[in-house]
Amino acid sequence: MHFILCIDNNGGLAFHNRRQSQDRALREHLLQLVGNARLWMNGYSRKQFPDPVPANLVVDEDFLKKAAPDDYCFVETLDPSPYEAQIRTLILFCWNRDYPADTFFTRKPDGWKLVDSQDFPGFSHETITKEVYRR
Repeated sequence: MHFILCIDNNGGLAFHNRRQSQDRALREHLLQLVGNARLWMNGYSRKQFPDPVPANLVVDEDFLKKAAPDDYCFVETLDPSPYEAQIRTLILFCWNRDYPADTFFTRKPDGWKLVDSQDFPGFSHETITKEVYRR
C-alpha cells in the first residue's frame, strides 16, 4: 500500500482525534498524485473533500485493513505504524510547523530511501514539503 500522511515538525498527526491542519492546495496535489488509483480514508478525512468526490475515493472506517497493495491510504488520525510491513511507499506531506499533537507517526523511515522531495506552495501554508520514501 501507499500511505499518505500529513505531519508537523515532530511527526505529529492529530490532536484530540482531530487533524492538526488542512490545506486546499495539498488536497489538489494529493488527488493528482493518486490519479485513478483507489484512495482510501475514513469518514473524518472524507469531510475535507467537497462533493462530488472522485469515483476512486473509498470511505471505510477499517480502510487500513481493507486496502489492496496498489491502493493509496490517506491517514490523518491513526498511527500507521502497526501496518508498516504493508507499506510500499510512504508519502509525507510536511507542514513545516509545530502543532499540538497527541497522535504521532512513531516510526521514522529508517531503512527507507528518500526517492523524491519537493516543496510547493500551499493555500494556508507558505510551503508544504512532500517527501516520498520507498524500501
